[in-house]
Amino acid sequence: MSGSFHTLFLVLLGVLTACAQTEMKRVVGDNATLPCHHQFWAGDAPTLDIEWLLLKPSSKQRVVITYFAGRVYDPNEAEAGRLSLAGDYLKGDASLLISDLTLGDSGEYSCKVKNGGKYQWSTVNLIVLVKPSKPRCWMEGRLLEGSDVKMSCKSTDGSDPINYKWERLLDKGKYVGKLPPLALIDLKNSEIVTLRNLTKDSAGVYKCTASNDVGEESCTVEVKVHYVRGMGVVAGAVVGVSFGVLLIILIIWLVFRKKEKKKYEEEETPNEISPALEAPAQAPPPTTVPMVHNTCHPGGPAPAPDLTWPHLQ
Repeated sequence: MSGSFHTLFLVLLGVLTACAQTEMKRVVGDNATLPCHHQFWAGDAPTLDIEWLLLKPSSKQRVVITYFAGRVYDPNEAEAGRLSLAGDYLKGDASLLISDLTLGDSGEYSCKVKNGGKYQWSTVNLIVLVKPSKPRCWMEGRLLEGSDVKMSCKSTDGSDPINYKWERLLDKGKYVGKLPPLALIDLKNSEIVTLRNLTKDSAGVYKCTASNDVGEESCTVEVKVHYVRGMGVVAGAVVGVSFGVLLIILIIWLVFRKKEKKKYEEEETPNEISPALEAPAQAPPPTTVPMVHNTCHPGGPAPAPDLTWPHLQ
């Protein structure tokens, strides 16, 4: 009696175990073994039947692999060898091995085992995921003391949801520390962190880790804080050099302007007419002395003197 009860208990335990649904998450390119165990022994009589079906996501069931009449049948000729029975299926291990997983392998699988009118089955929900690609880290803002800088990182590939976490590396990356007290994390976009009011204590290397259920990748960014005093000296030097260049340009312009003015004056001088040369000076009229002709004529009175002015020669 006790032996029969023990056997019945094992059978029921096997059925319950087989009926339990299992969820598995694997990475693209890996191998996955979908478990299926039964309590049937084939013995010498080849009455054991094993059938693996893909139930979802398609609404139509698809046969994946079967064992029937002492032979294994793989209907997936295009993928021959990628799916196989992993264990000793004649002695209780009818697990399915899927090699080199692809996203198309995701779905709900059912294992049915029959022997002499008795059935056992189990279901496995296989989720094939892509781990996050290596993220890219970058910064936005001015790395000046007292300023704010925004750090961001992003993975271009990977199955959702992808979680992001920022940490600070200490002692050349040997340790991981917390972010500065004034660091602001964007609750809606955890890949964005703002370092507020930069100080010398804000300088260092920061690490961003992108992760999902099947893997993680990370990147780093280095924050170098430039102090206002140092920046003032640099700014002063730049202003001084700029002023010097402008001064040299101004001097050159003045010299050139002066030469142009002098040349202009030299060209204008010969064209000017002196008032002294505008008309010849008029000579004063010559002083004339009346001439008296004292001519004596014999036999008659002397003629009257000629008082007319001689003509100007």
